[in-house]
Amino acid sequence: MKYDVTIGIPVYNAEKYIRQAMDSALAQTYKSIEFLILDDCGSDSSLSIIREYQETHPRGADIHILSQPQNMGVSAARNRIIDEAQGCFLFFMDADDLLEPRVISLLMEHQQRTGADIVYGSYDKIETYNDNKVVATVRYPSIELNGDGCLAEYAWHKYGNLQTTIWNYVVDVEMLRRSKVRFIDTDFWEDMAFTFDLLPYCQHAVLLPDITYHYLCHYDSLSKYQDRTQINKEEVIRNIATVDYMKIQCIKAKKKPYLPKRCLNVLRTDIYVLCYILKNAHKITPSFSRHELKTIMTHPATLPEIMDFPHDRIKNLMFYLLSRLPARMVVWIMTIIGKIKGLI
Repeated sequence: MKYDVTIGIPVYNAEKYIRQAMDSALAQTYKSIEFLILDDCGSDSSLSIIREYQETHPRGADIHILSQPQNMGVSAARNRIIDEAQGCFLFFMDADDLLEPRVISLLMEHQQRTGADIVYGSYDKIETYNDNKVVATVRYPSIELNGDGCLAEYAWHKYGNLQTTIWNYVVDVEMLRRSKVRFIDTDFWEDMAFTFDLLPYCQHAVLLPDITYHYLCHYDSLSKYQDRTQINKEEVIRNIATVDYMKIQCIKAKKKPYLPKRCLNVLRTDIYVLCYILKNAHKITPSFSRHELKTIMTHPATLPEIMDFPHDRIKNLMFYLLSRLPARMVVWIMTIIGKIKGLI
């Protein structure tokens, strides 16, 4: 490999934010970095701005631009970055976020000390439309994990124990390529599906409490979802299909000790999807039938498999039994749960 690390940035119509993103990436104190930009054929001046950096910045020779033949979406863009990266380790970054100057130095320092397959930093979520207010901080404990499925076991021990974002970590490129883990072709939760597929292959991981990444939540992107008056049913179905994909992947993990908790994580995601539909039922056209809503809660395991679970048997059994109830009762129960949790 030519570089120690590749920072991979998919870019599509990001002219409002790409300068600050590039400035923070190029300000890294670590030296051996490839800045791999994947142009997804947007219609604004993003590419021209990046070429300006390529021509004028002291690190311009390390900025490499790849262009898709046509707009193919973020999943295809990230997959090409995986295939084309010239770094031994890969760090994904979104085109509208910011890095701390020492993020790569810090992550690689721990990677080189431990030999880990993957090293995570912690991060802030910042609302840029609210005076740059930090609304959430995801801070991991300082921990090193070893062994088959160690990161998967840790991630699924508790829902949300490990975020499903695909940025703010360095991951071994050769391990990634050997595993053949790729982003699935979907517009929704592709990062969650990718994370679910990747974790079982990581046999040595390090998590750090240091804030290294700033996830910027812009009003113009958030309002696309919050201010809508109509939602196409097909869009929601594609969302459900991503969760169904993760259920299929659960089945492939039958012999793994983390399977019961992985099932619970996917089923809790089902709850969020179903509550989203119930909350926005007046906006979704055409509407979902009760039977369609019930099928969302299908358990990925069979009853005999659940009864053989070494742990979390009761919780999984409750989800399984819920999915066997009449559709009207499933919707009623989920409405109550959604209201209790503040999801509806």
